[in-house]
Amino acid sequence: MTALWLGIALLSLLAVAFVLLPVYRARQSETDSLPDVDRRELNITIYQERLSELDAELASGNLDRDNYDSLKLELERNLLQDVDETENSSTKPLTVTRQAIITAFLLAILIPAIGLAMYSKYGRSGDLSVALNQPADPFNGKQPTVDEAISALQDRLTQEPENPEGWYLLANTFMSMQNFKGAAEGYANALKYLPKDAPQYAGVNGQYAQALFFASNGKMDDQIRSEVDKTLALEPFEVTALGLLGIEAYESGNYRDAMEFWQKGLRNATGEQADSLKSGVRSAREKLVAAGETVPELAEVKLELTVSLNPELASRVKPDMTVFIFARPVGGRMPLAAKRLTVADLPVSLVLDDSLSMSPDALLSSADQVEVVARISASGQPRPAPGDLSGMISPVAVHDQVDILELSIDQIVE
Repeated sequence: MTALWLGIALLSLLAVAFVLLPVYRARQSETDSLPDVDRRELNITIYQERLSELDAELASGNLDRDNYDSLKLELERNLLQDVDETENSSTKPLTVTRQAIITAFLLAILIPAIGLAMYSKYGRSGDLSVALNQPADPFNGKQPTVDEAISALQDRLTQEPENPEGWYLLANTFMSMQNFKGAAEGYANALKYLPKDAPQYAGVNGQYAQALFFASNGKMDDQIRSEVDKTLALEPFEVTALGLLGIEAYESGNYRDAMEFWQKGLRNATGEQADSLKSGVRSAREKLVAAGETVPELAEVKLELTVSLNPELASRVKPDMTVFIFARPVGGRMPLAAKRLTVADLPVSLVLDDSLSMSPDALLSSADQVEVVARISASGQPRPAPGDLSGMISPVAVHDQVDILELSIDQIVE
């Protein structure tokens, strides 16, 4: 804080100097404007002396009348010219009055005073003091316990409440501890300060709905359904929201709906989340089969691939731009299996299979050959548009495919 106030003092002195310096220069100019010798009188004296010299030359016969008149005329012209230049170059000295000096000193006092008053009202010196006085290691080199880490994070959020990342971290920690009420509160605060147009907003909102769902002992109420609807309005394939709808449908005995919700959620699911959804799909299908309903087989057909971005096109994209990866019939338009990622995920290895199908009636296993496409969408929409980046492998045999496909995004959509 000492450095802050020292800087403020130096800037205040600089502001005072800007006000008083013109006054000082004006007084100096007023002093300098008083001449030691009157140039006009000096010019007249020189004229008279030279005129006397001409008269003496004329009287002694060394100068005739014509030359005398000519030289006298030239001397008079020089005198007139010197007088004019003296008058034109002379300026009226600036008079610095007592009132002007008082005004300048008042301004010199008021400018720093007003600046300090505005800083005390709108500045953040208190926050700066807190930040500067915090210890570099609040745990003094010791490994904190979970409770200590949570307490430290809560203290920080008390000082900096407009911190969506901090609230999100706190909420995730509470979720892992099965403190679902605390997690819901954390996600709510994260959403409060997270811009609604942020790419993460739908995902956080889905996690908020999940925390509310678990906090209500797995019962879907109007508030939870409203948050789920809000999430899917922002992102129709948001995994967590679709997972909740699948759980509700499964618990209600609507196994076909549960199967469809979970298959739709698989488009964006990865890792353990994808495995969990696939397990749910298989369980729902078994329930349907046991009830005597006809359900398409979940064939173990899969396409393994790696997707990368050509380095020459890296400058044209941003990390949060959407990447659509899908397999469709050769020459067709409707994807049989699709996954949605972001540029930040590239390069990526993934598997396209029937669990990523958009409809139980249009499965990847139903095709013999497909074309595999990856497209970076500038608009975030599935429909291609000029300026998007894409790559494609075609044709690809679906059944008994053992090679890992290497797909490069290296084309610009015209």
